[in-house]
Amino acid sequence: MPELPEVTALAEALSERTAGMVVARIEVAAISALKTFAPPVQAAVGATVLGWTRLGKHLVLDLVDTEGEPLYVVTHLARGGWARWREDPPARPAGVGGRGARGAPGLALRLVFAAGPEGGPLGQPPGTPLGALDLTEAGTQKRLAVHVARDPSEVPAVARLGPDPLDPGFDAEAFHAILAAAGRSQVKGVLRDQSRIAGIGNAYSDEILHAARISPFAPAGALPAEAEARLYAAMRETLGHAVTTARGTDPTSLKAEKKAGMAVHGRTGAACPVCGDVVREVSFADSSLQYCATCQTGGKPLADRRMSRLLK
Repeated sequence: MPELPEVTALAEALSERTAGMVVARIEVAAISALKTFAPPVQAAVGATVLGWTRLGKHLVLDLVDTEGEPLYVVTHLARGGWARWREDPPARPAGVGGRGARGAPGLALRLVFAAGPEGGPLGQPPGTPLGALDLTEAGTQKRLAVHVARDPSEVPAVARLGPDPLDPGFDAEAFHAILAAAGRSQVKGVLRDQSRIAGIGNAYSDEILHAARISPFAPAGALPAEAEARLYAAMRETLGHAVTTARGTDPTSLKAEKKAGMAVHGRTGAACPVCGDVVREVSFADSSLQYCATCQTGGKPLADRRMSRLLK
């Protein structure tokens, strides 16, 4: 799943490419991806692109419609989703179910962009197609979500978002208040809870906890002051470094670079880059976490809940 660093990089790259363009077409290939009906998705056709931003793990297209009113296309890419830019927008629109979506397996929605009233960057006449963004989703669990709204806060998942962990105003005191309110909840779950802290998912929560040398199962509200300070610093440093790396990466390589840069997440059985111990895994029904016992749990392996159930 794209998390805060990758979505930040996508938003910045897309802003650079599309600001000043107009939305020429919107093609819905998977009806399940479109979560709103008012305003209709076609209200964005003809709208001018102001730019792209990130809210938590949501990618937001900021538009001004043909009436001069603000309009937003808010996308949550979910676990299997991605945004792929293509320089050659197909002349044939993609139909429902992806018909006509050659070169775009798993297409959910396509936005085609054209030169605005001032023309294109290379002198193209207004209305000349300049590129397209394909929102795609792999796998059978279709969770990618697209909302069209007059205000991003109208999207329920956006309205529930907690503070951004890289916001300059999100200080150690605010972080302490979140952990204290979480009580005995496991700290990994608190980091991933978008209503508490926005933008961190399964991968970066593993990385943050490893950098902070804290067990993923530690009670959030019972962390000693020194451990809490380590966790806050690790969160800011891990995410900040990942954003810097993502900004310097071609969007087509973001997924691969994210995976390559992980110390423990997705590296079960590999050597911990800090101590050399083996990276271990705990599996759940639809996800897993990775950690280093030497660095994080005093050398004690955590029980794998899935294996424990199988052995009963």
